[in-house]
Amino acid sequence: MSLPVNDAMENPPETVVGEAQPYRVLARKYRPKTFDDLIGQGAMVKTLANAFATGRIAQAYMLTGVRGVGKTTTARLIARALNYARADAPSMHMPELAEHCEAILESRHVDVIEMDAASRTGVDDVRELIESVRYRPVMARYKVYIIDEVHMLSKQAFNALLKTLEEPPPHVKFIFATTEIRKVPVTVLSRCQRFDLRRLDAAALMSHLSRIASLEDVTAEEEALRMIARAAEGSVRDGLSLLDQAIAHAGSKITADAVQSMLGLVDRARVIDLFEAVMAGDAARALEELETQYAQGADPQNLLTDLADFVHWVTRLKIVPSAGADPDRSQAERERGTKLAQVLSMASLTRAWQMLLKGLTELREAPDVLAAAEMLLIRLSYGASLPSTDELMKLAAGAPEEVSSSPKALEHRKSEPPRAPAEASAPSLQTQGSLAIDRSPTDQQSSPEAQTFRHFRDVVAFIGDKRDIKFKGDLERYVRPVRVAKGTLEIALEEGAPAGLPGELARKLEAWTGERWMVSVSSELGEPPLRQQARALRDSKFLEARKHPVVKAVLEKFPGAEISDVRDPDLLTGLTDPQGSSETD
Repeated sequence: MSLPVNDAMENPPETVVGEAQPYRVLARKYRPKTFDDLIGQGAMVKTLANAFATGRIAQAYMLTGVRGVGKTTTARLIARALNYARADAPSMHMPELAEHCEAILESRHVDVIEMDAASRTGVDDVRELIESVRYRPVMARYKVYIIDEVHMLSKQAFNALLKTLEEPPPHVKFIFATTEIRKVPVTVLSRCQRFDLRRLDAAALMSHLSRIASLEDVTAEEEALRMIARAAEGSVRDGLSLLDQAIAHAGSKITADAVQSMLGLVDRARVIDLFEAVMAGDAARALEELETQYAQGADPQNLLTDLADFVHWVTRLKIVPSAGADPDRSQAERERGTKLAQVLSMASLTRAWQMLLKGLTELREAPDVLAAAEMLLIRLSYGASLPSTDELMKLAAGAPEEVSSSPKALEHRKSEPPRAPAEASAPSLQTQGSLAIDRSPTDQQSSPEAQTFRHFRDVVAFIGDKRDIKFKGDLERYVRPVRVAKGTLEIALEEGAPAGLPGELARKLEAWTGERWMVSVSSELGEPPLRQQARALRDSKFLEARKHPVVKAVLEKFPGAEISDVRDPDLLTGLTDPQGSSETD
């Protein structure tokens, strides 16, 4: 809901001296009285202004948006504009309170009927409304029906309303408001002019809250207003309610510490400290930070929600550096977030985001929220030091690590002692594209043999020696070699390759050689498949043979003669042809 700051609000009507006046909450005290008072809804106001100026006023309006953005207030302003008595026709220019204005704004005008569909959902309530439609307004220009939370009406009630909504009498207008637009039947939506009221951005809401605080003779720190605006989530009514609560809590001077204590929030700088500890793999420091903030009254759920928000913020900064100008963020968040975005890898950030999403769900279901939060931070800390898929491939290929998952992860891994020989029996990790496959030593055959391959052709020949002819043929037909190194094969696949071929190759090589093999699918094109290479070589040999003087003489001497085969024992050893026969030496 958008609220006004105008002379009428600053100077309320005089009251009788000595008479006690009931307190009015800020959300009601500063409710808009004109369309000029609405903030953040410029598109809707412009559309309505043009419609009123040209006389193209719809018979029904549908106002939708989240709670507190101004749906009911806008409905009353439209009703006031339709019945503005100091103009000859409906007008959105309403500089003064006219005959019907105050009654309409206070929801007590006889011709502006407000109905709460949440409490009057039945078809009988709608039939009563339809019966009253045929009567002309008592005092005003139009009879206006405002139905709030219209999605709560029953199916029968909607059906009963359809005909009247499509062809209402000329003196009747309908205005509907809802927070659940998808629950409203399309038959009703098609008969209405729809307006989607937007959430107010944080900068505009902070400015509005600052003006209201000044009118209330209250000083508020910028960071305190930022906390309130963030907690309001774009709802002006929620923002004003929180400001009301902050004034009651802190008095005439609202500080960030007071708002933080009131809402159970966490200092954003401390959230960044926790983030740095987690991404550095320092679980002990992360737990200590959690305990300190919990002792100071921070809710673990809010703390980890803010941590997830900061992970998203740093990830967004890594993709869109210009996002650092967001006024919703504090100076510390902008400066430290930018530096972290430059240091951290995308893999570590996305991994942390996924772990936090899952962990926050666990927190809501855990019997001990603090214990669940501690376990989540421990998982995050250890997960931060895990190498990415690219790093695993470089490690397996013997290349130096170039990218670190976290600022201290590489240093942490280098400081670890080398694995003992006994640890070789631990399950190994192989990758197939982005798929990780855990292989246990129990899957390996006995009596493994050491093997070194210089080219993928050596791998295929080795498979042939193991008498796995079908798999050998698949490798020749569908695999494009990219790189071969000790314990590592990098390949590309032809269209139609059997599913799971890389994983099957890794498993068989590990079983037959007793060594760990990482078979990864590369984005590079690689060499042609061995079958294709053999055919290309064969074709070149046929062409070369045809050019040989002796062969040319024979073909000329015997018309109709054909070259049936050309054999090269050095290059065509062991490759199977498409029919499954072998081209021998």
